[in-house]
Amino acid sequence: MTGHPTLAAIVGLSLTISLTASLIAAVVGMPLGALLALTRFPGRAALVVLVNATMGLPPVVVGLAVYLLLSRSGPLGSMGILFTPTAMIVAQTILVVPIIAALTRQTVEDLWSDYRDELNAMEVGPVGRVATLLWDARYSLLTALLAGFGRAIAEVGAVMIVGGNIDGFTRTMTTSIALETSKGDLPLAMQLGVVLIGIVLAINAAAWAARLWSERQAG
Repeated sequence: MTGHPTLAAIVGLSLTISLTASLIAAVVGMPLGALLALTRFPGRAALVVLVNATMGLPPVVVGLAVYLLLSRSGPLGSMGILFTPTAMIVAQTILVVPIIAALTRQTVEDLWSDYRDELNAMEVGPVGRVATLLWDARYSLLTALLAGFGRAIAEVGAVMIVGGNIDGFTRTMTTSIALETSKGDLPLAMQLGVVLIGIVLAINAAAWAARLWSERQAG
């Protein structure tokens, strides 16, 4: 089975969009998760429940919401980014943030029970606590980041709605598989499927290796 001429472009676009969305989600989700783990305020429990619940957001609902925001009649329609890779990054970021935030909260909360007395004795402020615990949990948080990337790279519903699946511009691996299968172009769909499975397996292997590394470092 020879490589399809558009295979590399589709894979490259998919990786670019998903990596960008995952990094943005990490910048937002990790500090949010750490703050939820270290602070107490009215409504915190409800916010934790909300973050955990949104880990399972239906992608098509997220896609519809982003579409309505970015459409010409929507509040952000003037930005003109609907049916572009940017809109796809926005949708994937929304899907990934809750995953990273929830996993970060649990990780930092567990660490806080070990470091609480020491950090309190050193009179470390809230920002310093967040920075210290995030740094100490960096190997475990890498697993959270990889989990978020895995969700992003496998997404199809939301990116198809906001990206439009435009050939050569917003066509990713998942949307191409759906389209080419419906068209009967099984060779390209199968090649993309093999690549996607390979990426997912690599992500899981990397997550497992990161966990083992963090356990050895802790030991």
